Amino acid sequence: MPTYQFEAMDSTGQEIKDVIEAPTEAEAQATIRQMGYFVTKIAVKKVKKAATEKKAKKKKGFAFGGVKSKDLSTFTRQLSILQDAGLPILRSLRILENMTKAGRLKYSLGDVCDEIEGGATLSEAMSKSPKAFDRLYVNMIKAGEAGGALETILRRLAEFQERAQSLKRKVKGAMIYPIVVIMVAVGILSFIMYKIVPQFQKIFDDFGTELPTMTVVLIAISEGVVHFWYAIPAIPIGFWLFIKMLRKFKHGRIGWDLFVLKAPIMGQIVEKNIMARTTRTLGTLVSSGVPILEALNITRETAGNAVFENLYGKVSESIREGESIAKPLKDNSKPGFHPMAAFFWMFFFGGPIGLLMYITRMNARVVDDLVVNMVDVGEETGELDTMLYKVADTYDEEVSVLTESLMSLMEPLLIIFLGGAVGFIVIALFMPLVKLISSLT
Repeated sequence: MPTYQFEAMDSTGQEIKDVIEAPTEAEAQATIRQMGYFVTKIAVKKVKKAATEKKAKKKKGFAFGGVKSKDLSTFTRQLSILQDAGLPILRSLRILENMTKAGRLKYSLGDVCDEIEGGATLSEAMSKSPKAFDRLYVNMIKAGEAGGALETILRRLAEFQERAQSLKRKVKGAMIYPIVVIMVAVGILSFIMYKIVPQFQKIFDDFGTELPTMTVVLIAISEGVVHFWYAIPAIPIGFWLFIKMLRKFKHGRIGWDLFVLKAPIMGQIVEKNIMARTTRTLGTLVSSGVPILEALNITRETAGNAVFENLYGKVSESIREGESIAKPLKDNSKPGFHPMAAFFWMFFFGGPIGLLMYITRMNARVVDDLVVNMVDVGEETGELDTMLYKVADTYDEEVSVLTESLMSLMEPLLIIFLGGAVGFIVIALFMPLVKLISSLT
């Protein structure tokens, strides 16, 4: 005999969720009405085994990695619109699954739909697809289900993701220009050193001309490029792999992340970007009804920087002991000395000079008084989420201004660098030619 899962309302308007066994759906509805309930939804309860068999039969492709942030943001916005329109959650998910291109998100949505058909809630179903829906996403959905405001939570989640995407696009867009210019410049200069300069060297050797110092240096660089051309791509790739491997270890990750935060110019942009993202994450979770300790743990996991992860971890521990957020946020905002960070400073900025620069910067706080004061006011007034949103908006604007300023500064610097490099090559090659022509005359 099949088992039916139903939702109904009693005479007082209270919502009832239960299961009932009956030969047919009509008899099940009749039995429920006899119990004094008004049926609003009824469906055959699928056994988990059957759901598993159904998933096994369904042909799915294979996808690498997780879901792109842009795709997840678009999906969340579309789901919030469908929920505002009053469509059942399962139907909404099926519609979006059919609309989505083959990939991790589409396959995860299929799994979520199967789990919901088997009797799971939306948050429970999404938690079983962690590569598509992270803890932040699942906990916000769970809070929306508990508060009966899933549409509102989805809208907030979509807005949060769209703001994060907007800031990321601004920073990436600003970095494209200098990266492309530098890559093209390196390619052109490498070609000149590899092909052009050796031809001039043959001419100079044939005539036995005494070469000026600039030309000798240029020829030495050219010979280095010709013999060790593979080092041009190998050095940056090797360095990237070295940092990636080093960040696998706890102290290596903390040292590198601390170096990045304290680095001149770029460090300020990275620090403010992380602060904007983490405060917006925490504000979104708090406003959605997620408990503060859980919200801090999720924020810590999504910070993307070991220094901020340690900071939010210490804040969480202090709250467990009965303290507020503002005080531990201020007390633990000075990273202090770290040997791996000192190593990176000495490596990049020349030994003792780099170490001296690091010592002068190591006690600079990663959390400004503005953040501490806003959080303190938010806790006192009971509007912590609003204050966190204001902090995030402020830092978003500062990141945009700093990024634009950096790009404005880099453009003339790149022009000066390219002009200087080309001028050096031209002068170094033509000085012996002029001398040679004069002697021949």
